[in-house]
Amino acid sequence: MLKKRRVVVTGLGVVSPVGCNVEDFWKSIVEGKSGIGRLSAFDTTHFTCKIAAEVKNFDPSAYLSPKEMKRMDRFVQFAVVSAKMALLDSKLDMSKADPTRIGVMVGSGIGGLHTVEAEHRQYIAYGPEKGPGRISPFLIPMLIVNMASGQVSITLGLKGPNSAVATACATGNHAIGDAFRIIQRGEADGMMCGGSEAALTHMGFGGFCALKALATAYNDCPQKASRPFDKNRDGFVMGEGAGVVFLEEMEHALKRNAHIYCEIVGYGMSGDAYHMTAPDPQGDGGVRCMRNAIKDAGMKPEEVDYINAHGTSTLYNDRIETLAIKKVFGDYARKLAVSSTKSVTAHLLGAAGGVEMIVCALAIKHGIMPPTINYETPDPECDLDYVPNKARSHKVKVAVSNALGFGGHNATLIVKKFSE
Repeated sequence: MLKKRRVVVTGLGVVSPVGCNVEDFWKSIVEGKSGIGRLSAFDTTHFTCKIAAEVKNFDPSAYLSPKEMKRMDRFVQFAVVSAKMALLDSKLDMSKADPTRIGVMVGSGIGGLHTVEAEHRQYIAYGPEKGPGRISPFLIPMLIVNMASGQVSITLGLKGPNSAVATACATGNHAIGDAFRIIQRGEADGMMCGGSEAALTHMGFGGFCALKALATAYNDCPQKASRPFDKNRDGFVMGEGAGVVFLEEMEHALKRNAHIYCEIVGYGMSGDAYHMTAPDPQGDGGVRCMRNAIKDAGMKPEEVDYINAHGTSTLYNDRIETLAIKKVFGDYARKLAVSSTKSVTAHLLGAAGGVEMIVCALAIKHGIMPPTINYETPDPECDLDYVPNKARSHKVKVAVSNALGFGGHNATLIVKKFSE
């Protein structure tokens, strides 16, 4: 049996509602500064929900040419810009690297809705006779989910393993976990990986409204709307953005004296096989997923210091994820710090896992446990330490990131402070 190679995180890149660079993003996370406001992209008069977490002041021109921007959907732009940031942060000199040994695994839960809707409007405007001739030849290559990975590969010249993941809200964690496995097996020395999402469109937003999944009780005070684990939560808040991390085989990183944020040591997956949108009421999928990751890491549950929860602020998710954590960690669950940074960023769907991996890496680096803001009224069924409202200075040696998606897709990642 081949020995598994060790994998470390050496580069971070983020585009988010609370910052379009790592420094601003982390400052907002630690200070609990919400990125949620009235949705400005279109008129929400006839929508039940009026709020979202939009990426503001995003200027891709610093990273992309006008021609490139024109041929990329918004979710692809987010992904490429985040990947370029991660590469710069890693300080990897591509002129000295073997591009065939560096791959890409960036996913999206939904893909290019902006492109789909814009082209459909064009078709309808010209009617069934002239409409087909007005469809852009770039429609398909701009909307497909895999184009985030494809364009990252093209713009950065990365020729190694290249694939994409689409597992709803678990996408980012699956992409990072799958990239981790590729390096472990020796199929690549580096992987650019994570998730991207830009689905704040009429149909994307309207679809979640129709599902009755979005928060509606706080339309007049948007920054209070995302309140994971709070008794008065009433749904999640939709957001957009991207989180991309650069993973490297440990020796590859050490040879070039790279800065190492943390080491990925565990990855677990599971399926609920229960319902299209609801989690298993006993938390079975989440339980097995976390246990698989802990077993993969060769750790005891008591070694975990912090959990970045999926924590969506929906009635079912928060209660069931809490139950799953208690089943996995037993009495030790009461000593764990558990927080949901979706209280600050909102739910970035397929990008959530990538962004939250960055949170875990920085929590380890800075020794800070991020807060769950808007935690005001305890829920008897959500009775763990959710790091309420204020960040906590505390050494973090081991962090867990949970992602639980529609369709019953579950993915857990475990990272720890790096030590040779």
